[in-house]
Formats: sequence, structure tokens, C-alpha cells
Amino acid sequence: MTTTATPVRTRPPAVVVAGAVLVAVVVNLAIYGIGRAVGADFAFTAAGGSPTTVDAVTVAGFTAVPLLVGLTAAALLRRWSWVLPTALVVAPLLAVATIFLMTIPADLDTGSTVALACCHLALVPISVLALRALRD
Repeated sequence: MTTTATPVRTRPPAVVVAGAVLVAVVVNLAIYGIGRAVGADFAFTAAGGSPTTVDAVTVAGFTAVPLLVGLTAAALLRRWSWVLPTALVVAPLLAVATIFLMTIPADLDTGSTVALACCHLALVPISVLALRALRD
């Protein structure tokens, strides 16, 4: 009996990165929408004292840009053996750390703080799955 090895499926890195960014933006906009639906106002005082509101465009941008930059860097540098294992630690740490650096210090209402923290936390599994996909 002859056995054949299952071919390894590799996904183009650009597809992995674009897919992860798209999924993250959709998930975070859904979280933002739920926050709005339950009464979160996403208003805070910006540096300089001016009142500001986090809108859907801001959520999408603050989701897409860092994830796109980080995953692109990991994809381009993945040939170095230490890059992806390091990224698998750094990406979740940054997602959680930015809750304490950006979200909690802002004078947001509780619903807004919880929703935005959930947006940060949603990036953990998305970035880990994307980085694992880049390994294949």
C-alpha cells in the first residue's frame, strides 16, 4: 500500500496579513457597535483639555494600522528563526499593555473603557492565529 503525504498548504503572507487585519477591523467595529448600543459614549478629554470622541473610524484605524505594521514586519522577517516566536509573545503583550497605557488612563465612562479594552483583547487571538499562519 502506498501512502502519500498530505501537501503542506502555505498561504501567501499578504493574504494572511490582509485577512487578519480585515477580521480584526470587523470584530472591533462590532465590539464598538455593541458598546454604543448599550450606552457607551466613547467621549474623553484629549491632551490640551478639548473634549473628543472615539468614533468608528478611529477604532478601525487604531486596529488596522498597528496590526498591519506588526504582521507585515513579521512576514518580511520570518526567515529569521527568532522573529515569529518573539512576535507570538510581543503581540499579545502589546495588545494587553496598551489597555493600561491608552484606555484606562483616558477619562472614558465605564462602558467605553470595557468596550475599548475588549477591542484590545480581541487582537490577541487574531494576531496569534495570523502569526501561526505565517509559520506554515
